[in-house]
Amino acid sequence: MNLLLAVTGWDPASWSKRILALLPERQLLTPETLRDRGQIRYGLSWRHPPGAFADLPNLAAIFSLGAGVDHVLVDPDLPDVPIVRVVDPDLTQRMSEWVVLQTMLHFRQFRRYDWQQRERIWAEDEEQPSARDVRVGVLGLGVLGLDAVQKLQAIGFDVAGWSRTERRISGLETFHGEAGLDRLLARTDILVSLLPLTAETRGLLNRDLIGKLARDGRFGGPFLINGGRGGSQVEADILAALDSGALKGASLDVFETEPLPATSPLWDAPNLYISPHNAAISEPQAIARYIAVAIHAFESGEPLPNVVDRRRGY
Repeated sequence: MNLLLAVTGWDPASWSKRILALLPERQLLTPETLRDRGQIRYGLSWRHPPGAFADLPNLAAIFSLGAGVDHVLVDPDLPDVPIVRVVDPDLTQRMSEWVVLQTMLHFRQFRRYDWQQRERIWAEDEEQPSARDVRVGVLGLGVLGLDAVQKLQAIGFDVAGWSRTERRISGLETFHGEAGLDRLLARTDILVSLLPLTAETRGLLNRDLIGKLARDGRFGGPFLINGGRGGSQVEADILAALDSGALKGASLDVFETEPLPATSPLWDAPNLYISPHNAAISEPQAIARYIAVAIHAFESGEPLPNVVDRRRGY
């Protein structure tokens, strides 16, 4: 049985080459080349066109080609088959690299030094707090969140984490639920969001949340870092908070509309770092290997890995 690759914005050829090298006995088709819908056993999705996986009588599973699955779940014609999300060490490492980079850019005040370099100013009297004096809060304690927590702790930051339901993790102060979120925010100087997009997280990073972040830290105000999903943030509120100083700075890798329109005022926002949704960009070879291993194991009688709970959205 064969595979159907349905993607938007990516080159199908690069994926096809890698996947077929690992599954040489299969065919990899696209919606344009598909003729016999009964021959498809597995779907591969990245922002697939709505209905691309409908009416496939032998479809066993859909694999997301990225870390999130909200781009899969928005399809109103999505068939009732397991959806497998990617959990890959390469992707996890890339996200943690980005989180650490953005945390350090704000922590070590690089915007200030960029400006001083352009203005040819040598100023040695800037305060540089220790990492142990800076409180980082991580929203989302899945695979990505926990790896980022460990790397931030290794640098020395005072890290705590939040999840929707209670989690007890050795060596980490954790919070959960609505009341726990408020408690986390009150002790956070740098907030890192690695949340999936669900009904509960949509629009969560808004003016109300920003207003609950700590103001008693070493920088006199908080920073926001979002490497999760663009739908979790209210960009107008983030922009207003940067303009007013309610946020000292921010880093965004994801946006409400992607690509970020050239007319967006975020491009010119003060103390905002923007990256084009590539914090943990899927490396085709690693993801292809993950899918091939999962398919071989499934066809040998093992369960599919990392199946999404559709009610929770991840």
